[in-house]
Amino acid sequence: MLLPFGNENGIITVNPFVSNHKKGSPTMKLHFFGADQCVTGSCHCLEVNGKKILIDCGLQQGRDEVDNSSLPFHAGNIDYVLVTHAHIDHSGRIPLLVKQGFQGRILTTRLTAQLMDIMLQDSAHIQESDAEYKNRKNLRAGRPVVEPLYTVEDALRVKEFITTCEYGEKVDLCEGVQVECIDAGHLLGSASMKLTVTENGETRTIVFSGDIGNVDQPIIRDPQFFHQADFVVMESTYGNRNHTEVWSYTDELAQIIDETLGKGGNVVIPSFAVGRTQELLYFIRQIKDENLVKSVPNFNVYVDSPLSKAATTIFCGDLRGYLDEEALALVKDGTHMFSFPGLHLTETVDESKNLNLDPSPKVIISASGMCDAGRIRHHLKHNLWRPESAVVFVGFQSPGTLGRHLLDGAESVKMFGEEIAVRAKIVNFQGLSSHADRDHLLNWIDQFTPAKPTHVFVVHGDREVAPAFAQDIAARGFSAHAPQYTEIYDLLENRTVEQGYLPEPKKKAFEGAPRASSGYKRLVELGDALAALIRRSRGRDNKTLADFAESLRKILEKFNF
Repeated sequence: MLLPFGNENGIITVNPFVSNHKKGSPTMKLHFFGADQCVTGSCHCLEVNGKKILIDCGLQQGRDEVDNSSLPFHAGNIDYVLVTHAHIDHSGRIPLLVKQGFQGRILTTRLTAQLMDIMLQDSAHIQESDAEYKNRKNLRAGRPVVEPLYTVEDALRVKEFITTCEYGEKVDLCEGVQVECIDAGHLLGSASMKLTVTENGETRTIVFSGDIGNVDQPIIRDPQFFHQADFVVMESTYGNRNHTEVWSYTDELAQIIDETLGKGGNVVIPSFAVGRTQELLYFIRQIKDENLVKSVPNFNVYVDSPLSKAATTIFCGDLRGYLDEEALALVKDGTHMFSFPGLHLTETVDESKNLNLDPSPKVIISASGMCDAGRIRHHLKHNLWRPESAVVFVGFQSPGTLGRHLLDGAESVKMFGEEIAVRAKIVNFQGLSSHADRDHLLNWIDQFTPAKPTHVFVVHGDREVAPAFAQDIAARGFSAHAPQYTEIYDLLENRTVEQGYLPEPKKKAFEGAPRASSGYKRLVELGDALAALIRRSRGRDNKTLADFAESLRKILEKFNF
């Protein structure tokens, strides 16, 4: 059976940009296509002057993943992409956008462009490797082969579309649209963006926070602020809690290293290759300089990630306009921020494997930060069962990931087909976070006073967090809500014109979690697509809707479990 609005293959097509406005009337709409009551897959679209402008196009990860291969719009309809920063949950589907026909322009800061280049190539390599692994199993089982989400070639093509800007520069993106970036303080090159848009004499300003950084981080500056906007789209990752106050990052990290190495164990640190790894090297250099580790003073540190090495090279490049004062003073003094005795950068697979054959105690920093992919999984396999070792988490662990599972107290995990007992010490180093906590998020939105925005959209927070944080903002006198996936908001009429929905969260994001059957997974995917189709059917003629409803009634009667 072919449902209405589907193609000949039964695949539901999407055109969220159909407008009911009369010809010549201004249209300013905001579409929510990702990180809506979840923390990954950031993607929003501003529709103005007949142009479609994406703000981020990130990869869904962990429990948030629904279907990364299915964009909720036609790639060829997108005219511009603005990228707030290089992290994959904000940029990771841009190669897919290019693969599916994007021909527009991508604007971001100079440092984000450099970091995004290496991160997207690394992500593409993971996509290719995952597809190769699945296809080996599929061929043995007689199942169809799968294609990678995108290839390294697709990732390399992204550079063809990029133009860059600096903080404070006002860029005329297209007719009636001006963009300004300021430092969001989250990652080198990260930006909050203000768009000033004008159509038919109507002007609105929209601020997109991007990921708002923590204060007093090494290397990068504290977040900068905008003070005026008609509308604000802001993140809420830590909207329900504050970071643990840490007297000294270096002292606490040194204590963990000292205790673990003194017992003959390894300190394994899952870390994002870009940003977090460089911060850790910065701290460990200080620990070494101050001789804070007594048990094994000349301990070795292995950064086991080719991407980390490439990123560290960028962190050592031209950083004018991006560093905080302390880091600038080090650079001017000739100090290498990330170099110290005993530091080793591994590249090859054999070098990585040898780390687990070497019995000497060491610090291993490896990606990915949430333990869902990469070499870190092999290091966890060889160290989780050792009570003398420690696994130190230094960043947010999304629900559904292996990292969150370990933090939640898992007694064992299944990795590479083997049950692994969790006996290592699991440490949540909360003080080291690149995200603003609740108090600093509230301080960020409080900068928009005394003239408060017309409305605040709260995104990039779990469904238990974003709506509650929107209420916290409303209690401070703001108009705010947490939009849902595919919601459409008219900025001129200041109202929601199309309701969104919340996709079924993914239950499994690591090997060994309870498994749903492939048939059930497919059913859930189609159920989400059907719910979206029903919402988009509003306004269709009665005959089409009646035929649609009758088709659904027959299915429900046939499968009345």
